[in-house]
Amino acid sequence: MVLWLLRHAQATARQSLVRLRTAEATAAAFAGAFADLKEIEMTGENRTQPSRRDLLIGGAGVAAASALWSSATAAELQAINIQKSDTAVVFIDPQNDVLSEKGANWGAVGESVKENRTVENMERIFKAAKANGYEVFISPHYFYPVDRGWKANGPLERSEFDTHSFARKGPLTLEGFANSGADWLDRFKPYIEDGKTIVVSPHKVWGPQTNDLVLQLGKRGIRKIILGGMLANMCVESHLRELLERGLEVAMIKDATAGPRHPQWGDGYQAAMINYRFLAHAVWSTDEAVERMR
Repeated sequence: MVLWLLRHAQATARQSLVRLRTAEATAAAFAGAFADLKEIEMTGENRTQPSRRDLLIGGAGVAAASALWSSATAAELQAINIQKSDTAVVFIDPQNDVLSEKGANWGAVGESVKENRTVENMERIFKAAKANGYEVFISPHYFYPVDRGWKANGPLERSEFDTHSFARKGPLTLEGFANSGADWLDRFKPYIEDGKTIVVSPHKVWGPQTNDLVLQLGKRGIRKIILGGMLANMCVESHLRELLERGLEVAMIKDATAGPRHPQWGDGYQAAMINYRFLAHAVWSTDEAVERMR
């Protein structure tokens, strides 16, 4: 009963926030419309009062802005009702090369990882999933020596090969794997190597089209995903898009991921956050995800 009251209060608060945001958007649209009309009036055009056409255009802009914001905020309120029978945690690339200070890509992702407390938050979700009976899936990233024969690589793929990111000596050997950049972060190993976590075959570029993640989810009746891992704007977003195309519901965990920062290409994490809000069924914090899994 107490939990129901708490969730009802949270829903009421979110609805109030929606109304406030809608009012703010409407006010901003009105301000913009009338500023445009004032500019028309002061430019010395052939009228000193706005015409009916100007007012209609301004009003249409207000209505469009209000409707668009209302739709977006209403979408934000659509919660995924998760339960362990049909929901799983999926983590992408929980590996040293993107999460360890000694990893090949720490220079690009380190600040984002630290700011988001990505490692700590991923571990909290691991713990919550295990404690509450949710299945956990790992979609890893590996490159083998034969992959160096690829001839059609994008800029980040070339960088991965140059830095030997996620490198393994072959698909049928673990020689040199332990504590390498391709290995799991040490603090995640108790959760990944417990004999229950499903580690699927590696994805080879960004998304799960090249591994068996979707098959493994379907075979276990999983229809809803709690998604996090690395990199936010590359492998994680690519998994999000493909899972959506396969008809699954996905909740993104915004602080259980991180992205690269590049002086020319920009901030990958911020780019991902924009797309998550447009695409995902929900965007949660780790606190929200842990609470919902209880």
